[in-house]
Amino acid sequence: MAAEKMALAKAINESLRRALESDPKVLIMGEDVGKLGGVFRVTDGLHKDFGEDRVIDTPLAESGIVGTAIGLALRGYRPVVEIQFDGFVFPAYDQIVTQLAKMHARSLGKVKLPVVIRIPYGGGIGAVEHHSESPEALFAHVAGLKVVSPSNAADAYWMMQQAIQSDDPVIYFEPKRRYWDKAEVDTEAIPGPLHGARVVREGTDLTLAAYGPMVKLCQEVADAAAEEGRSLEVVDLRSLSPVDFDTIQTSVEKTRRLVVVHEAPVFLGSGAEIAARITERCFYHLEAPVLRVGGYHAPYPPARLEEEYLPDLDRVLDAVDRSLAY
Repeated sequence: MAAEKMALAKAINESLRRALESDPKVLIMGEDVGKLGGVFRVTDGLHKDFGEDRVIDTPLAESGIVGTAIGLALRGYRPVVEIQFDGFVFPAYDQIVTQLAKMHARSLGKVKLPVVIRIPYGGGIGAVEHHSESPEALFAHVAGLKVVSPSNAADAYWMMQQAIQSDDPVIYFEPKRRYWDKAEVDTEAIPGPLHGARVVREGTDLTLAAYGPMVKLCQEVADAAAEEGRSLEVVDLRSLSPVDFDTIQTSVEKTRRLVVVHEAPVFLGSGAEIAARITERCFYHLEAPVLRVGGYHAPYPPARLEEEYLPDLDRVLDAVDRSLAY
């Protein structure tokens, strides 16, 4: 299959299809993933083509879904679990952090749990309560879990392939507001490392670091800044555990300034760890403190107010201005 332009959701669908075709031990499980094809149609057509033994509609019981996936992984399967929306993951949080994340260490490396947990996350779609949250830092804090988030269709395809092939559990955060964004996907390409960050726009004056839904926004910010004669570099982090600090450091040593952007609340968010690490690593290169832009330390608001809550072009540009003013 040659390179084809497809939406991010379609890229994940194609990646899941390839995994199901190539490995009979790959299973897909979740609420409405089968006959309906998922609420965002990410698993559309897979139930019809692979049957109910491989694409499994589960009860509305997230703890049971993840617990069953752990049992299947112990028996040699590679389950791919969908949590229908970000805010629904918490009934399964105990299974994820006390069982899934710990089994490898608890067994002194003898037991592997190759489970992928797909979580559509973030806002921007006008959803109701518990449908627009960004809990990624809660999982990145837990040793034993890999945490990744693609920002475009090509990464969505290849990062899913790599996540399924991993012998470690992977939390795969899907930016639901970007499901319909299209990009070229080469299904025969050689992908980069799953946990490697990538410079998606070169610049010299300041580094913007983001992941998932905010990468596109940061590219728009860089376009706006260029009209004012400012050159911003954009780094797509792609992975939140582990974090590719080397790529960020190389960029910051060049630009001498860093702004980290994410939808999740700034307070104790992933940007806090990045800011601390880069300050330690680049103390004598930085010409301004590392700044963070994100959501507020408050419950996610009703849909009619979410544009006030989410980072936008003006809020990120304001941080850029503050950094360049030092």
